[in-house]
Amino acid sequence: MPRSKRAKVVHLTKTQKKGKELTLRLYANIRECIPQYPYIYVFSVENMRNNHLKDVRSQLANDSRVFFGKTRVMAKALGDSPSTEPYPGTCLLAAHISGPCGLIFSQRDPQSMLDYVSTFHPISYARAGTVASYSFTLPSGMLYTRGGEIPITEDVPLAHSLEPTLRKLGVPTRLEKGRVMLDEEFQVCKEGEVLGSGQTTLLKMFGVAMAEFGVEVRAWWIKETGTIEVVEGAEQMNQKGNSGERIRDVEMDREDGDLGVSDEEG
Repeated sequence: MPRSKRAKVVHLTKTQKKGKELTLRLYANIRECIPQYPYIYVFSVENMRNNHLKDVRSQLANDSRVFFGKTRVMAKALGDSPSTEPYPGTCLLAAHISGPCGLIFSQRDPQSMLDYVSTFHPISYARAGTVASYSFTLPSGMLYTRGGEIPITEDVPLAHSLEPTLRKLGVPTRLEKGRVMLDEEFQVCKEGEVLGSGQTTLLKMFGVAMAEFGVEVRAWWIKETGTIEVVEGAEQMNQKGNSGERIRDVEMDREDGDLGVSDEEG
């Protein structure tokens, strides 16, 4: 029998890298967008989550386009000096591109954009390195799925199969007639402390979401005047709650070179 050609093993060491191709595409797409939109916004993110960034893009899809790529590439596309900038003043905006940030090319005026980002704050589970927004303690007695966050009458007992996992995470639990019991209160985290991986696992196990995704505008460029406006204090946003947390959600859009967005053209 001849060997089937339908199922082939592809060794990752032999695949072709597309880093340079995608970098050039990102650069070209940013340059292409500059004359099409009256405003360019530099935005920073807090507690980065790729799915939330995709929501931002979909909600702005009618009049805007979002890029979240390599900062050096985005800054280079805007120009690093007056002699290399594609439009007057864009190099001034490039100075504000650093850390976890992106660009929004938009038809929306600054007040409309600021109003939008101020109301978009979805909550998700914290990761290691996130600062705890409040203290969480497991009550003594029988453990429930929400760990005391909601009334017992609205909750259900924790599954007995999770008891070994709790003990591995340092919670002194025991089984009693198929129920997970805790002889004394156990503090999972304190408000203001940097969370470890074990703490974030426990928080997720009990449905406690502490990471608030946020988008904040740092500065914007106005095409009509060739000037920029800077939001006071916005540069410090990414230092709040992000220390030690890896931005691991960001993915390259293979269609147009955008980062952290869906595969659909924006």
